[in-house]
Amino acid sequence: MTLRAALLTPLGRLVVGETEGVITSLRWSDEGAADDSPLLRQALAQLAGYFAAERQTFDLPLDWGEGLHARVRRAMAAIPFGQTRSYGEIARAVGAPAQAVGQACGANPVPVIIPCHRVLGAAGLGGFSARGGVETKAALLRHEGTLLL
Repeated sequence: MTLRAALLTPLGRLVVGETEGVITSLRWSDEGAADDSPLLRQALAQLAGYFAAERQTFDLPLDWGEGLHARVRRAMAAIPFGQTRSYGEIARAVGAPAQAVGQACGANPVPVIIPCHRVLGAAGLGGFSARGGVETKAALLRHEGTLLL
């Protein structure tokens, strides 16, 4: 059973999902989500701290997935706050084609916490599958002081 709780952020309402003691989803949504658990409270507090510029990292149990997706998610999670990597750099790190890395980034079930917004294209921002698309990605990068436009 998945429990869900929501947080209003400067970029919209985020709904965090927990299944069997790990964070399994984070998405922009207007759905009702008022479950409660120690892990959901911790996740919401860490997200609130991130958006208040009081926190730069997350320390939550996550569902990393398997195979290439897990390798890409761990590589994204290793990108420090305020820094970026290209799809090509991640591809070289995990031993996969850049296109496959882009697909894995797009399939990231916990954006922000696993910072897929920190992965950029060779000649621009690249894509972003969350609500608001590239505009939301740019806002997250500005929040971290990475994108100064």
